[in-house]
Amino acid sequence: MHRRTFLTMLAAGTALPQATWADAGNPALLAAARDRNGDFALYGLSARGQDVFRIALPTRGHAAAVHPTAPEAVAFARRPGTFALVIDCASGDVAARLEAPRGRHFYGHGAFIEGGDILCTTENAIDSGEGRIGLWARGDGWRRIGEMPTHGIGPHEVVRLPGDILAVANGGIRTHPDHGREKLNLDTMCPSLVYLGADGRLLEQVMLPEDLRHCSIRHLAAANGTVAFAMQWQGDTAEPVPLLGLHRRGEDPVLCEPPLVESLAMQGYAGSVAFDGAGARVAITSPRGGLFQIFDTSGQFLQSLRRPDVCGIAPADEGFLVTDGLGGVFGADKSLHALASLPRAWDNHLVAMADLV
Repeated sequence: MHRRTFLTMLAAGTALPQATWADAGNPALLAAARDRNGDFALYGLSARGQDVFRIALPTRGHAAAVHPTAPEAVAFARRPGTFALVIDCASGDVAARLEAPRGRHFYGHGAFIEGGDILCTTENAIDSGEGRIGLWARGDGWRRIGEMPTHGIGPHEVVRLPGDILAVANGGIRTHPDHGREKLNLDTMCPSLVYLGADGRLLEQVMLPEDLRHCSIRHLAAANGTVAFAMQWQGDTAEPVPLLGLHRRGEDPVLCEPPLVESLAMQGYAGSVAFDGAGARVAITSPRGGLFQIFDTSGQFLQSLRRPDVCGIAPADEGFLVTDGLGGVFGADKSLHALASLPRAWDNHLVAMADLV
């Protein structure tokens, strides 16, 4: 082949349009669910909670890391899973299967950096119990290219902040696959919120007061320079403790305390967290308590809304969008209004595509 012909063909190939989320129907949200027949699937949803696509999963899903431009989602098995599936949401095909290295398992969450070139996964170094962020190169066949410490135990959720800074929720709880989901270190647990550079540098570490060290930091949301962290109390659920914290880099965390009755109603468990669409309010859900609570960004309690088995929550144009284990999809502002009732049980999390911008 002549050099000129080869270069012409190469230029034509690189000019081919790349698939985008429009090719997958432009979903506003992603969520895993168990269908009525017991099968598991990943769903794309519209901003009104209607189905955009359904892609079968081999086992129960938890959360998904969503590529910022290509219609790809990395679906994680529920912890302590050792695999994750890269799903082409336009075709419905499994594009790749990621296997945790020997001695590691996933915690069910991940995030993209470097414009979507690198996937970051929260992991457990099983022998030591130390947290790790695994690094995977999308452009190199999803090859694992390294890892970095999270400076804590039990990292659960990781979110990308502007400048490719990673916020990591170190839950503080050590587990081991030989013991399933048993908590092995409650006497010594030490949760933390950490900020890492893309090169692994520890930029900041936020610790809780000693009397709250049994508040496991699990889930994160970010808006306008504030990170919200949702917690799960490992002590007596009859003891009221804050389950939501707010943090801005370089400042002390703000712990959000609702009235006593509302605190006890949460039963020590916050399952998900999200800011509203304007970034002016933040909410945490409790499937155990059957309610979610809304605060302003100074940490003041505003209200609780009741819904059985509510857990998934995401920002909406007006307030929040929430899902429950009964198939319900609701809009929530000062009250709940039903958007859809579907024959499935939604899992814990809603991933909002708007968060990727």
